[in-house]
Amino acid sequence: MDRLSLNNIQKLDALKSELEHERASSLYLKLRKLEKEDESYQPIRKHLRMLIFKFEEEQWSDDSQITDEQVKESDLAESFIQAENEFYQKRKELIRKKLKAAGLNQNDLAKILGHRKGYMSELINGLRPFSKEDIVVINRLLKIKLEDLIPTFIKQDKAIHIKNALNSLSNSKIKFTKRDLDFRLA
Repeated sequence: MDRLSLNNIQKLDALKSELEHERASSLYLKLRKLEKEDESYQPIRKHLRMLIFKFEEEQWSDDSQITDEQVKESDLAESFIQAENEFYQKRKELIRKKLKAAGLNQNDLAKILGHRKGYMSELINGLRPFSKEDIVVINRLLKIKLEDLIPTFIKQDKAIHIKNALNSLSNSKIKFTKRDLDFRLA
């Protein structure tokens, strides 16, 4: 379960990593627009702001304690979230383009998928993940390739686990290259 899903944010006491910090910061900015349309996002944004501030105070307030490894981890997390956001933006534009060509809009897609308008907005903007069934319907309905609908990122911790697991298997003919594990190539 994603700790930073919209349902879980207000249950969190702290962010645990640079990746969570970058994701929280990105989510905080994305929710700014939605908050103007729907006030129910205000408490979530307020809690995110507190989590971000607390993390930065604990991890980044003392310049003498900041390590090169910490900066490297922060840069990698920032790159990952940037790539993720670019994917979601591209997917959103592609879905909207295909809907327009079909004479439909986002509200029509919400009706087809059985979602309310606000929830559909969260899906389209990458704030919530589409269900597998939603992806299949969009793929078949709008003729969008699955690889353009599903993010294929491998998170850094998972990539390290995969690399270590493959290295421990003596009989494995499967080898991941550095390129296979690079999230920016998704």
